[in-house]
Amino acid sequence: MQQMKIVLGENQRVEAHYKNFVIKSDQPARDGGDESAPSPFDLFLASLGNCAGYYVKKFCKERNIPEEGIELLQRMHRNKDTGMIARIDIDIVLPPGFPEKYKGAVVKAAEACSVKKHIGSAPEFILRASQ
Repeated sequence: MQQMKIVLGENQRVEAHYKNFVIKSDQPARDGGDESAPSPFDLFLASLGNCAGYYVKKFCKERNIPEEGIELLQRMHRNKDTGMIARIDIDIVLPPGFPEKYKGAVVKAAEACSVKKHIGSAPEFILRASQ
């Protein structure tokens, strides 16, 4: 079992202590925060793009394809009724000279993202209070 310690900081700041990292979050000013760090939801969204980017990078490294100039553009589309994100598009922008034969395969590599897989097969959440 892995464990993460969450520490409540000043104002709206929260820190997650995990492995050897401290992952900081804050809220936008409109929600009472200082905007000193991304919001938890922004971190969640960034984890999707970062994860897909990792798999694109790994794909290129394994094939000795230069990764310079590769970018991923992530767009979030909200449901107008619920305000929830209904669709996320990730476009892998490839530089000139990227091998044509690998265009479909690099998309398939990005689809291996473990964050995306966990959303597709969401874990059970159990929250409780203890002293």
